[in-house]
Amino acid sequence: MQNIYSLIVLNCFYLYKQKTKIKQEYLENKHYSAHDNQEDAGFSLIELIVVVLIIGILGAIAAPGWVTFVNRQQLNKVNDAVLAALQDAQREAKKKKLNYSVSFQKNTTTQNIEVAVYRTDAGISTWNTLGKDAGANSNKLLLGGNLSDENIANSTNNSPVSYPLSTSAKITFDYMGTLTLPNNFGTVTAGTEPPGLKIVVAVPNAVNSASPSGVKRCVIVKTLLGSMVTGKDSECN
Repeated sequence: MQNIYSLIVLNCFYLYKQKTKIKQEYLENKHYSAHDNQEDAGFSLIELIVVVLIIGILGAIAAPGWVTFVNRQQLNKVNDAVLAALQDAQREAKKKKLNYSVSFQKNTTTQNIEVAVYRTDAGISTWNTLGKDAGANSNKLLLGGNLSDENIANSTNNSPVSYPLSTSAKITFDYMGTLTLPNNFGTVTAGTEPPGLKIVVAVPNAVNSASPSGVKRCVIVKTLLGSMVTGKDSECN
């Protein structure tokens, strides 16, 4: 689709250059008065209308694709921030030989999605905006998860993801960087792996902004050892 847009624009530019070249050659070879020069100068009203229509058509065609591209870029940045926060907590736990936790919340005043990485026994001292450079507030993105409690995946219906993520849910690593006990990775169905602990960011549904669309990104803590993978779309359900 982008190649089509580029081809249309290039063709328009080529036609404009050709018209300008022909007109310039015509004027150079014609003996004309100052009055004739004023009449021939500039563009006609029809030419301007055609250019405006072409720009409008291109804008209407390209706008949905551009919005989708921006949304996906935001999701990727915020999901990277989720992964970085979890890795930071795991790294600090191993480095300092203490339990470290990661918690998320929606700030009811700013509507920003926030994250805290902290020593578990000390509690939360500072909340930071998650994916600040991506503009990650609840009007643009939804934060969800399948955690019902600390290191516990919801065991109902194969651990479905709910929105928004409960502020009481958190992920905690012990001094070895593994998940603290108790922990649960969700219900295992025949022939499948446990869903794992999921933190999900999603583009809101166009009809209901409180529900997610199919465009999602997630970080999944898969094992007791704290191994993590990223997923997208249906992998984040």
